[in-house]
Amino acid sequence: MRKLTPRCIGPYQILKRVGNIAYQIALPPSLSNLHSVFHVSQLCKYIFDPSHVIESNKVQIKENLTFETLPLRIEDRKIKELRGKTISLVKVVWGGATGESATWEVESQMHDSYPELFSPGKFRG
Repeated sequence: MRKLTPRCIGPYQILKRVGNIAYQIALPPSLSNLHSVFHVSQLCKYIFDPSHVIESNKVQIKENLTFETLPLRIEDRKIKELRGKTISLVKVVWGGATGESATWEVESQMHDSYPELFSPGKFRG
Protein backbone atom coordinates (compact mmCIF):
# COMPACT_ATOMS: atom_id res chain seq x y z
CA MET A 1 0.00 0.00 0.00
CA ARG A 2 1.41 3.41 -0.89
CA LYS A 3 0.54 6.54 0.97
CA LEU A 4 1.09 10.15 0.08
CA THR A 5 2.25 12.19 3.00
CA PRO A 6 1.84 15.97 2.91
CA ARG A 7 5.51 16.89 3.36
CA CYS A 8 7.97 19.11 1.60
CA ILE A 9 11.25 17.96 0.15
CA GLY A 10 14.15 20.22 -0.50
CA PRO A 11 15.08 23.03 -0.10
CA TYR A 12 15.48 23.97 -3.73
CA GLN A 13 16.60 27.27 -5.17
CA ILE A 14 14.00 29.57 -6.70
CA LEU A 15 15.19 30.44 -10.19
CA LYS A 16 12.60 33.04 -11.14
CA ARG A 17 9.09 34.29 -10.57
CA VAL A 18 6.65 33.28 -13.31
CA GLY A 19 3.71 35.67 -13.35
CA ASN A 20 2.11 36.80 -10.09
CA ILE A 21 1.56 33.43 -8.39
CA ALA A 22 4.14 30.91 -9.63
CA TYR A 23 7.84 30.22 -9.29
CA GLN A 24 10.33 28.18 -11.27
CA ILE A 25 12.42 25.93 -9.01
CA ALA A 26 15.85 24.37 -9.64
CA LEU A 27 15.08 20.65 -9.35
CA PRO A 28 17.72 17.88 -9.23
CA PRO A 29 18.01 15.42 -12.15
CA SER A 30 16.24 12.73 -10.08
CA LEU A 31 13.07 14.87 -10.25
CA SER A 32 13.35 15.66 -13.96
CA ASN A 33 9.92 14.10 -14.57
CA LEU A 34 8.34 17.04 -12.69
CA HIS A 35 7.45 20.35 -14.25
CA SER A 36 9.71 22.96 -12.63
CA VAL A 37 7.07 25.72 -12.24
CA PHE A 38 4.91 25.61 -9.11
CA HIS A 39 1.96 27.65 -7.85
CA VAL A 40 2.77 29.43 -4.58
CA SER A 41 0.24 27.25 -2.71
CA GLN A 42 2.38 24.19 -3.52
CA LEU A 43 5.55 25.67 -2.02
CA CYS A 44 6.58 25.53 1.63
CA LYS A 45 8.33 28.43 3.30
CA TYR A 46 11.68 27.18 4.51
CA ILE A 47 12.81 28.14 7.99
CA PHE A 48 16.19 26.59 8.66
CA ASP A 49 15.98 23.63 11.02
CA PRO A 50 18.11 20.57 10.20
CA SER A 51 15.51 18.21 11.72
CA HIS A 52 12.94 19.34 9.13
CA VAL A 53 15.07 18.73 6.06
CA ILE A 54 14.43 15.49 4.20
CA GLU A 55 17.28 14.57 1.91
CA SER A 56 15.80 13.79 -1.49
CA ASN A 57 18.24 10.92 -2.03
CA LYS A 58 16.64 9.10 0.95
CA VAL A 59 13.16 9.35 -0.54
CA GLN A 60 12.74 7.27 -3.68
CA ILE A 61 10.00 8.95 -5.68
CA LYS A 62 8.24 6.68 -8.16
CA GLU A 63 7.14 7.58 -11.72
CA ASN A 64 3.61 8.35 -10.48
CA LEU A 65 5.10 10.76 -7.87
CA THR A 66 4.41 8.53 -4.85
CA PHE A 67 6.82 7.01 -2.38
CA GLU A 68 6.51 3.91 -0.27
CA THR A 69 5.85 3.89 3.44
CA LEU A 70 5.36 0.79 5.56
CA PRO A 71 3.02 0.26 8.50
CA LEU A 72 4.88 0.18 11.82
CA ARG A 73 2.11 -0.54 14.30
CA ILE A 74 -1.58 -0.21 15.12
CA GLU A 75 -2.26 2.59 17.62
CA ASP A 76 -6.03 2.39 18.12
CA ARG A 77 -9.30 0.81 16.99
CA LYS A 78 -12.80 2.20 16.51
CA ILE A 79 -16.14 1.17 15.05
CA LYS A 80 -17.85 3.48 12.54
CA GLU A 81 -21.56 3.26 11.73
CA LEU A 82 -22.42 4.19 8.14
CA ARG A 83 -25.93 3.70 6.73
CA GLY A 84 -26.64 0.86 9.10
CA LYS A 85 -23.33 -0.90 8.41
CA THR A 86 -20.60 -1.38 10.98
CA ILE A 87 -17.03 -0.78 9.80
CA SER A 88 -14.03 -1.67 11.96
CA LEU A 89 -11.19 0.83 11.62
CA VAL A 90 -7.63 0.76 12.90
CA LYS A 91 -5.27 3.70 13.36
CA VAL A 92 -2.07 2.71 11.56
CA VAL A 93 1.26 4.43 12.16
CA TRP A 94 3.24 4.54 8.92
CA GLY A 95 7.00 5.00 8.73
CA GLY A 96 9.57 5.71 6.08
CA ALA A 97 12.29 8.14 5.10
CA THR A 98 9.96 11.08 5.80
CA GLY A 99 9.19 10.11 9.41
CA GLU A 100 6.00 8.81 10.98
CA SER A 101 2.37 9.61 10.24
CA ALA A 102 -0.93 7.97 11.22
CA THR A 103 -4.12 7.29 9.27
CA TRP A 104 -7.38 5.44 9.91
CA GLU A 105 -7.74 2.37 7.68
CA VAL A 106 -10.34 -0.39 7.23
CA GLU A 107 -9.27 -3.21 9.55
CA SER A 108 -10.10 -6.07 7.17
CA GLN A 109 -8.06 -4.52 4.35
CA MET A 110 -5.08 -3.96 6.64
CA HIS A 111 -5.36 -7.51 7.99
CA ASP A 112 -5.30 -8.89 4.42
CA SER A 113 -2.34 -6.72 3.37
CA TYR A 114 -0.30 -6.77 6.60
CA PRO A 115 -1.27 -9.75 8.80
CA GLU A 116 1.94 -9.35 10.84
CA LEU A 117 0.51 -6.14 12.36
CA PHE A 118 -2.16 -8.18 14.10
CA SER A 119 0.21 -10.56 15.88
CA PRO A 120 0.38 -10.34 19.70
CA GLY A 121 2.38 -7.39 20.94
CA LYS A 122 1.95 -5.20 17.83
CA PHE A 123 -1.19 -3.36 19.00
CA ARG A 124 -0.41 -0.38 21.26
CA GLY A 125 -3.89 1.07 21.79
